[in-house]
Amino acid sequence: MPAQLSKFVDVTCKEYSHPWIDSCVSAAAGLGLDAIQESFRIYAAVYIAALLMKRKIPSKRDLKHTILGILQSTAFLSWSGLSFSVFICLLRRIFGSFHVLTVAFVPSFLSSLTAIFIERPSRRTLLTLYVSNIATETLFRMGVARRYYSPIPQGGTYIFAASMALLLYFYNSKTNKQDSIYKILRIVVGNYENTDYHQGTNLHCETQMSSTDESDNASTTEKHRVNKKVHKKNVNIFMKTLQIYAKIIERLKLKSKHVCCPHPYSCAHYILKGGMDIFTYTLGAQLLINLFLNIRKLIKKPLLMKSVIFKKGNLNLPVFIGCFTGLYRLVSCLLRRLLQKNSSYYALPAGFIGGLTFMIYDSNTISLYFMWKALQLLWNDLVEKEIIPEVKWFPIILYCFSTAVLFHVAILEPNALRSSYWKFLYNVSGGRTASMSRIPLDAFGLESTKQLANVVKKTDTIVKTDYYF
Repeated sequence: MPAQLSKFVDVTCKEYSHPWIDSCVSAAAGLGLDAIQESFRIYAAVYIAALLMKRKIPSKRDLKHTILGILQSTAFLSWSGLSFSVFICLLRRIFGSFHVLTVAFVPSFLSSLTAIFIERPSRRTLLTLYVSNIATETLFRMGVARRYYSPIPQGGTYIFAASMALLLYFYNSKTNKQDSIYKILRIVVGNYENTDYHQGTNLHCETQMSSTDESDNASTTEKHRVNKKVHKKNVNIFMKTLQIYAKIIERLKLKSKHVCCPHPYSCAHYILKGGMDIFTYTLGAQLLINLFLNIRKLIKKPLLMKSVIFKKGNLNLPVFIGCFTGLYRLVSCLLRRLLQKNSSYYALPAGFIGGLTFMIYDSNTISLYFMWKALQLLWNDLVEKEIIPEVKWFPIILYCFSTAVLFHVAILEPNALRSSYWKFLYNVSGGRTASMSRIPLDAFGLESTKQLANVVKKTDTIVKTDYYF
């Protein structure tokens, strides 16, 4: 650690934490009031969206649960902000000066520790994964800025591929699939690649089968339906393309399928149709989201519809997920054919190879989320097998540490912080995150004032000087 980071800075909490007002109590109260408003807006949107996603008329119980959830989560986030200001001033009074750790890290750790118990237990793990994700990226950026190491080209792709390999192994081998991540995997790779289907499949196989009576009957029915469409008049190019695709799928159904494979129809059909289906669904969802996010612009300028729909970036996510599904199924079927048996261990190479398609999309946020999710399930698995002891408070400690890192960086090294998280802290604090004076903190040698100016300009935020509190 550089020598200047070990020094103490003898300034008052007013000079650093709340230069706009003398009273520590008023400063904390003002931060708390702004945090309540922004927290309520955020959690109202989150809980209402979750309620609507159930796609049913909410009962009185559902409404009560939603309202209480909004209020409880609002109290949690608001107390995090208010108590952060309180602990800064309190530690300054106790020690008489500021150390690099008491500027933000320790106050944030203590405020997070007191706030997390306000939040519902069911949401604590989700919050831990979220902040740990951002904190991991932030620590990496800090290391790069200090030239401890250099970024690895496509490093996020390798992290994602390794994480998916582990997650899909658990998906293939675990019988208890309560975690929400399994719902995502079920959509992406299908129902046939999990434990339930493996248990109904022979583990050791010696022969191949070219087709089944079931596939013949099903294909006859499908052909009859397709033939009806072919004879319709004035079929446009799009419909003709669909019918050509349907005929290809019908032919693929009749190809060979290894007896070890748990899926119906041929392996070629299983691979191609799985990749095309998930590509289509993802593309449709991507377009709907883009139209919704740009609805105001489209109302004012309807001609922008074409640019929104045919935006080049719209294909990145669908192509990635479609290729991942197809490649994962391809490797799984090849391994079953080559080794003449079915095994959940095939998910490891298949998941890793399929995960390499992430280079098409390449998002650090997503790769780190899946990394932390894989580590969580690995930890739970090791605890279940009694290989490592259970640490009940570990998720809480990890949450507090990760949040403390993010607050510490937001104050001292904001250049290393993700822009979206800076805006989140800025909005929740009513702009106070930027208004806290960095001039006294420049004594630590991190050029905090200069970094703040860069971030404010980059994120289009401002440094306020007047507050009622």
